[in-house]
Amino acid sequence: MSVAVAAPTLTSTDRCDRCGAQAYIRAVLSSTGGELLFCAHHGRDVETTLRPQTSEWLDETTRLKAERHFED
Repeated sequence: MSVAVAAPTLTSTDRCDRCGAQAYIRAVLSSTGGELLFCAHHGRDVETTLRPQTSEWLDETTRLKAERHFED
């Protein structure tokens, strides 16, 4: 399992698989290589159970604070 800290790779067109909001978390499943996208809220909801099953967990939720600050 790795945690990516690279430049943002999720865009405003990436949507949460649960609710359709903008995705800030990408989970790549170890078993199938399948990709799941989550908003910050739903990512936090599933992190403890899903993260151990992933080969990659990309969390860009820190962008939320940066984007909010930019809008002010």
